[in-house]
Amino acid sequence: MKLAAVVVFYKPDKDNINNINSYIDSVDKLYVVDNSEDDIEYIKDTSKIKYIKLHDNKGIAYALNVGAKEAIKDKYKWLLTLDQDSKMNSNIINKMKYYLLNNNTKYIGLICPYQDIDSKEDVKNGDVEDMIEVMTSGNIINLDAYKKIGGFKDWLFIDCVDTDYCMNLHKHGYKVLRLNNIVMKHKLGNLVVHKLFGKEYPCYNHNPIRRYYIVRNNNYIHDMYYDLYPEYCDHLLRIQRGQVKRIIAFEDNKINKLKMMYKGYKDYKKGVKGRIDKNE
Repeated sequence: MKLAAVVVFYKPDKDNINNINSYIDSVDKLYVVDNSEDDIEYIKDTSKIKYIKLHDNKGIAYALNVGAKEAIKDKYKWLLTLDQDSKMNSNIINKMKYYLLNNNTKYIGLICPYQDIDSKEDVKNGDVEDMIEVMTSGNIINLDAYKKIGGFKDWLFIDCVDTDYCMNLHKHGYKVLRLNNIVMKHKLGNLVVHKLFGKEYPCYNHNPIRRYYIVRNNNYIHDMYYDLYPEYCDHLLRIQRGQVKRIIAFEDNKINKLKMMYKGYKDYKKGVKGRIDKNE
């Protein structure tokens, strides 16, 4: 089975660039889409790697669409989506390819490994679960399904891009399958777990700009998919309200984060979309 991959760069460091070595031998083509505003060319084209410099931060969704369209143009049917900090060994990718080769893929929108983020969630070894949403990194997406649902929504820019894509697949009759017997390590940014009165409180320590997008875009997700997943969409908003308490209790830069969260909500009410500085 032929497999392309796309990785999105934003001012990558040496480790980010070296991560390519963990999966390059397991894919037929790699599209590196670089959102960095600078003029630095971080890598060179090879017979297997196509480097696409955007010279502006157009967001994760736009960059993924660039890679997907290149793969479609080059006649690929399946695309592995990766973050710049993703590491994937050949064993993980080959197992995922084996699953696709040995199952009916007509209604599979994407498959992904179980992403181990050091949570306490139990993994049901051997099970294949149809998930409401999964993180983008490490997915193999069906490019026929991608075309039918209209790809990733550029205007989300960052945050909820993966949530929207998965829910949109379901809306169009596709499955989002997590293969629980294939485990991929994944580090979630600046995750810190605080303990208070015997309870644990995970804090992601997102910067104020990320907080803006998280609030704004989760409200858009709620509007777009409430009919399909009412309880889950309400759950997403409850999480955001809970984050306010954790920011106040545990995180630095509280005032700016809370201000940007409020701005995210106000901009949602106004119908503002896209990159924040493009709308100011």
